[in-house]
Order: sequence, then structure tokens, then C-alpha cells
Amino acid sequence: MLTTNKALLAKADKGKYAVGAFNVNNLEFIKAVIKAAELEQSPVIVQTTEGAVKYAGIEYLVALAKTAAKLTKIPMSLHLDHGRDLKVIKAAIDAGYTSVMIDASHVPFEENIKMTKQVVAWAHKKGVSVEAELGTIGGSEDLVSAKQIILTDVATAVKFVKATKCDALAVAIGTSHGAYKFSGASKLDLKRLDELKKALKMPLVLHGASGIPKNIVDMAKQYGAQLGDPHGVSDEDVKAAVKLGINKVNIDSDLRLAFDAGLRKELAMEPKEFDPRKILQPAADLITEVVRAKMQLLGSSGKA
Repeated sequence: MLTTNKALLAKADKGKYAVGAFNVNNLEFIKAVIKAAELEQSPVIVQTTEGAVKYAGIEYLVALAKTAAKLTKIPMSLHLDHGRDLKVIKAAIDAGYTSVMIDASHVPFEENIKMTKQVVAWAHKKGVSVEAELGTIGGSEDLVSAKQIILTDVATAVKFVKATKCDALAVAIGTSHGAYKFSGASKLDLKRLDELKKALKMPLVLHGASGIPKNIVDMAKQYGAQLGDPHGVSDEDVKAAVKLGINKVNIDSDLRLAFDAGLRKELAMEPKEFDPRKILQPAADLITEVVRAKMQLLGSSGKA
């Protein structure tokens, strides 16, 4: 059942849980995420980056998501993550995405407002919800990168939301994109998050929130991956953030790592196998396992 982020997050905000937003690139990822949602009876956000659009094609991604929505009773949305190219955002709205993100956090404040207002005008006309971002999340992933973390200022956020009328706001409280978020334990500015939620009274989004599960990393390394010493956001920090008002949590790196680990293991264990269906299935199954754990962590299980 295809719906909007606005509808999913309004329910999550009222119920004090978060909906996982999982980045997908192809059929295997989408099927794995939807399978997890069905097993957990959890609402779910299927999202693609501009990089995924470039890789797979917007028509293919929309067709896959719409097919998944027809085949499941789980409420789901199709969201464009970190949209920076206005042409791509407009194309996503026109093609059938039910939610889009305009990420103009890298430009001056007034320009961010201007770009966000333009996207809101396009999207709301078609019943599509809009996520915006204020402050910057560090790290690098897909086509998005930032050299430093600029934490979201509360007063500026209030002014921004009032001016743009966005439906959800991605806030910067210390997370980072990619698998190498911290040199050690994660540390989020939860006091700032509490202040933002009380001031804005709207659904807030946490980007760069992958946990980088040690068992998945160890599996990938066992079968040849050279990953160094990656660190993610701890489960404790994610739980605390959800308790303080985060209603959408973005997960990308954990799924990539799961797919990589599952694929490497299958190729190593079955060197004579060349049927891609048999090679890819264990990797997809591992994604499902990771997504289920995230849904349980976010409190969305049983909320479909």
C-alpha cells in the first residue's frame, strides 16, 4: 500500500516511534526490505538516492516500488533521499515518488529556503510530501559528502520551517554518512535534539544512523572485505533519539555491508555456483535480517 512520508510520520510522531527509511538500488534490495516489513508488520520507507536513480533509472525504480506496494498490505512510501538536483527532484515527483527530500543544506540559508519552497510548491500540488535539511551531516555516501558537521540551530530551524512549510526536517545532531562515522563510541547531541523537537513540534529525521553491525563487518572481512575499523551509531543512541522525537531514521551502509557480506560468503562457500539467483539470495536474506533488527530497534514492529 503506497502512501506518503507525511502520513507515515504523523502516525509515528503520535505513537512515539520511528519509521526506518532504507536505501535501495535494485530488485533484490526492494524485495528484501519489503519482506522484512511484512515479517515485522512494520510501516516502511523505501528510498533511493540520486545515485540510485543514475544507476537504475527512475522509471525502473518507480515500477519496482509500485509493484511492491500492490503486492503488500504494509504501508510504504517511495522517497527520494538527498535530492540536490532540482531536475531530478521534479522528475521524481512527476514519475510517482510519494515523498522527496530537498537537501540544500550546503548552500547559504536564504538560498536553502528558496530552493525548499520551490520543491514544496511542486510536491504539495501533487500530494507529495517534502523533507528538508538544515545543518550538515558529515562523512560521504553515494553522491553526498560534507567535510564537517554543522549542528542544527534551534532558532534558525524554527524560522526555516515557518518559511518553507516542509513536512519533515532532517536535523544535524552529530551523525555522519558512511561506515566510518566515529573513531570510537558514537556521541550525539541529544540535548539539542530535545530542544529542536519541543520548538518545532513536527516529525524529525536522523540521517547517517547506520549501526555498522560488528557481526556483519566480521563476516565480510572473513571472506575478503578490506574494511579497516568502521564505527556506526550505537543502538542506545538511536533509541534515545527516537524517544526524544526522531520519527524517521535513514539506513544505507548497514544494507550495503549486509549485501556485501552475504555475497562474499556465498561465492566463497559455493565456488562452482554461477546461477545469479542462487548467488544473490543469501545476500538478500541477510539484508532482510538487518532490516528486521532495525525495525525492532525503532519501535515500528507491529505498527503497520
